[in-house]
Amino acid sequence: MLTFEQKLEIFKSFPELEQRNVSLGRVNFHYEGSVYDKKTVVYHLHPNGNGFVYAGLLDGYETDAKGFVNIRDMAEPELRRLVKASITALSVRKDEDSVSPSVNSGSKDASLQNTSTGGVWANAKGEKLTLKYEDDLWYIYSGLSLEMAFETREEAGEYLAEEGFSPFKG
Repeated sequence: MLTFEQKLEIFKSFPELEQRNVSLGRVNFHYEGSVYDKKTVVYHLHPNGNGFVYAGLLDGYETDAKGFVNIRDMAEPELRRLVKASITALSVRKDEDSVSPSVNSGSKDASLQNTSTGGVWANAKGEKLTLKYEDDLWYIYSGLSLEMAFETREEAGEYLAEEGFSPFKG
């Protein structure tokens, strides 16, 4: 098993990834060049060597509900291949007509409002809120101020609809 330091060096070797330190000594790596709302490639790399890499858009990997693969026991070549494949998958949309980048989008008949990827939402008064996915949460901002945070896209969509907001097309 690779150590925390070895895994950290592997992830740092990808110049397109941005390191973000999180709680309890854990580290995330984000890919800001992602064409999806999903930006987190490496999630909660822990000093004990455990951690996760996003593989939700890849075939051949057993992922959790959020699309992550546990990397605790991965060897270096396999880990490098996975990270490179994850970055590549996040760089190009498989289906430009798709409303949601999620592979496991849940209910197939969900409304557009509950499956869109985020962005700017507006109400009848012209007020705008921004829905953004970061660090496995959906955040709603009013300008630079955080308004709400939700664990799922569906919860965020329901909240926005209840408040009279819909995706802004303009």
